[in-house]
Parts: sequence; structure tokens; C-alpha cells
Amino acid sequence: MSSRFEFTVSPEEAGTRLDRFLAERPETAAAHISRSRIKALLEDGRVAVDGHETRDASRKLAAGQTAAFELPPPEPAEPKGEDIPLDVVFEDDHLLVIDKPAGLVVHPASGHQNGTLVNALIAHCGESLSGIGGVKKPGIVHRIDKDTTGLLVVAKTDAAHLGLSRLFADHGRKLHLVREYRAFVWGAPDRARGTIDAPIGRHATHRERMAVVHAERGKEAITHWETMETYGAASLLACQLETGRTHQIRVHLASLGHPLIGDSTYGAGFKTKSALLGETARAAVASLGRQALHAASLGFEHPVTKEELLFESPLPADLEALRVALK
Repeated sequence: MSSRFEFTVSPEEAGTRLDRFLAERPETAAAHISRSRIKALLEDGRVAVDGHETRDASRKLAAGQTAAFELPPPEPAEPKGEDIPLDVVFEDDHLLVIDKPAGLVVHPASGHQNGTLVNALIAHCGESLSGIGGVKKPGIVHRIDKDTTGLLVVAKTDAAHLGLSRLFADHGRKLHLVREYRAFVWGAPDRARGTIDAPIGRHATHRERMAVVHAERGKEAITHWETMETYGAASLLACQLETGRTHQIRVHLASLGHPLIGDSTYGAGFKTKSALLGETARAAVASLGRQALHAASLGFEHPVTKEELLFESPLPADLEALRVALK
């Protein structure tokens, strides 16, 4: 059923914009209704002032006027749920953490309308999805590339989605967030650890790729890395994200001269490095079929319960086999 909210403008609130007035009401905040959701309700004609429908978000209110809106029940998700096996590490009423396998696309897009993580989550969560922005769908706040494995947190409710969105937008600078990856790269860095602070944006000519660009053309991107193991022609690095740009680790490590093993997009020119490996290691690289990147650690404060959570994921079988072969 839909819910109705109605408020009277006090003298102190006179002159306030309609969208701001509605979004900042304590009752609205308690229901986890964001300002963007209020804007969508206005566009849908579900807001009224003194009983008259209005779609003007910037309308200034006068003292004594009433502003009301109808919050409809969540709509069914557009993507269909699909029975795809999931490795669920943690789940409660508000969110879940999954260990994503290689080959699973996170979100439906052109060329990947079905068989995605979102399709799997809709089927897995069922009625426990209370609605993100008015639609019964999982709230994706960060993504992992199709061929990258590891930990991913997903919101099931508006409250969790709002909190997690703020957390990932903050990138762990003021709020607690841990995101650490394991990356097998070609070559060995000339120092034990370092930081790559280089903006990332669309490649100038290959628009499907990202690249390190001038600040005015890209977004701030910072990756901290540390060498864990070296194998002569290759190394295992631990990478911590301070920002979360598309392909960030892949682009940054390639710019350092140490692209990911198996990365056909950013490390294609390093395939000949395999000749420097032993026979077992060459076979392990050849059979990998993906970039050797794994999201190994994910830690954050639960947006609703405020509990400190930390999850660890061991290397998947293919990367563990690569590690053993390289050693």
C-alpha cells in the first residue's frame, strides 16, 4: 500500500523550496526518503500543495500552507530474477556481502541483459528487498569488473543504500572503509611500496578503455600498493583503494609499468614476458583467461546497526594455482 505524508509550513520555514522542505522533514528522513526520491515523486505528480498537484520542485512555500506526497509501494524490479548460485558471506535484513566469481557481470547493460549479479540477487533476496528508490531491486554501490573476483557489498533497503552510498563516496577518508585487492603483475617494482596518485578518465581514442589523463580530463584516483611476493618475472601486490574509479587498479599498475597478468586490455604488450617463466608457470598464465585481480578484504561500518564489519576472501582456485606455479 502507498503511504501518505503531509506537513504544515511553519513561519520559520516560509520561503523554503518545496523539494528541500519535504526532504528535510524528520518524518521523511526517518522513512529514508532521499531528496532525489522526492524529486522523482514531484515529476510523477505525487506531490500537492494545499491540495493542488504541483511538479515545481523550486516552488517557495508560505507559512500555513500544507505540502503532501504519496509514497507508492515499491515496483517490481525490471530485470528478472534468475537462479544463479551465489557465495553469500554475510546477510541480514539490510545488506549482504557476496564473494563474486570470475565471469559474472554485476549489472545488466548492453550485451549483458541477463545472467548478471543483479538478476541473481533479485531471485536470492525475493521479498526481503524493501525497495531502492521505489523499486524492488538490490542497491549496487560499488562494482567489480566481470573477470575480477572477490568481495562486494549490496544494499537491500533504502536505509542501507543511502548509508553505503555515502560511505563509498567518502572513499574511507572520514568514514571507515577498507578495500584491499591482491594483484599479480608482470615484473617487480623497484621499491617495496608506493602510492599512485594519477587522475583517470576515458582514453582519448579508445573510448571503451580508461587511461591516466590530465586532471582537467579525469577524476582523482589514488591507489596504495605494497609488494607481498616476488617471482622474478612477476610479483604479487596488495593494493588499497583510496578512490574507486573504473578499472583503477588495472590502469594505475599498467601506468607503473607493471600491468596485471592476464589483462588483455591494459597489459597486452607484456604477453612475451611469459617466456621468462618456467613451464608450469607459463601453463598457469595461459589457462587463466582473465586479469589476475581479486578483492580480498572489505571492511566498513554497518550503515544501520553501526557494527564494524570486516570480511576476508582467500585467493580463488585459479589464482592460488597461479601463485603456486610462479613460486
